Amino acid sequence: MTTSEVGATATAATAVRTGNRSSPMHLFDYWLTVYKRTWRGSVITSFVTPWFYVVAMGVLLGGFVQADPATLEGSASYLAFVVPGMICAQSMQVGFGETTYPVMGMRKWEKTYEAQLATPLRVSDILQAHVVFILFRVLTTAVVFTVVLSFFDIFQRWWSGPVVVAVQVLVGLAAALPIYAYAVRAESESGFSVVFRLLMIPLTLFSGSFFPIASLPSALEAAARVSPLWQGVNLARMATTGQWHWPVALYNIAYLVVLAGAGYLLTVRGMRKELVP
Repeated sequence: MTTSEVGATATAATAVRTGNRSSPMHLFDYWLTVYKRTWRGSVITSFVTPWFYVVAMGVLLGGFVQADPATLEGSASYLAFVVPGMICAQSMQVGFGETTYPVMGMRKWEKTYEAQLATPLRVSDILQAHVVFILFRVLTTAVVFTVVLSFFDIFQRWWSGPVVVAVQVLVGLAAALPIYAYAVRAESESGFSVVFRLLMIPLTLFSGSFFPIASLPSALEAAARVSPLWQGVNLARMATTGQWHWPVALYNIAYLVVLAGAGYLLTVRGMRKELVP
């Protein structure tokens, strides 16, 4: 760790030593310090590349798609249909990115976790601070996208934008924490390529981001309906169209909350097993 990063960790440790354990925000300073030094490496993938997809798929390709809104799950245009899927997929990808190689680096390569645990910080303090940082990353991306998309006349209700931001944050957490639980136990980074190729990409392609899942064969449609990304896409699409159905929405929300909660508990258990003697 650099001197400033060590200082941020020491500040967190001092806060814990003086009795203020109530908030992970003290250790969050460490994450902000790291991000201030590395944000240029993620600005393209987090903010620019998704816009290429939105413009290419939603605006340019969407200009050739003339479909009845009934076939687009109530969306007025293909752009309005594809945007909720794209922004939720982006939140999922941010969650995956923040909990694969960074976790491996802190656990095995840089030994950051060991340095932090040498202070009075607990495993739960370290994990909660990282989760807050993941929330920060997903939230900043979500807010930027939602503000810009508001100029495309996609949101049909005044509350659509805030709800879409909340959905993106929930999707990011539900994606990040189960992957965190895997990464903290992984022996090498070789398995991450499998995660990206066989989990993240299929979820992006077949969870209703680009086309209604009703057009899939029945077996694949059933699989898509139980995928975590589809839960978020469905919530975001209901929000953008203003057609909010509470029974379905509550199921989607409960699914994502349970997945995130299970991932958190498994991550705590894994970190204690791998890091605490």
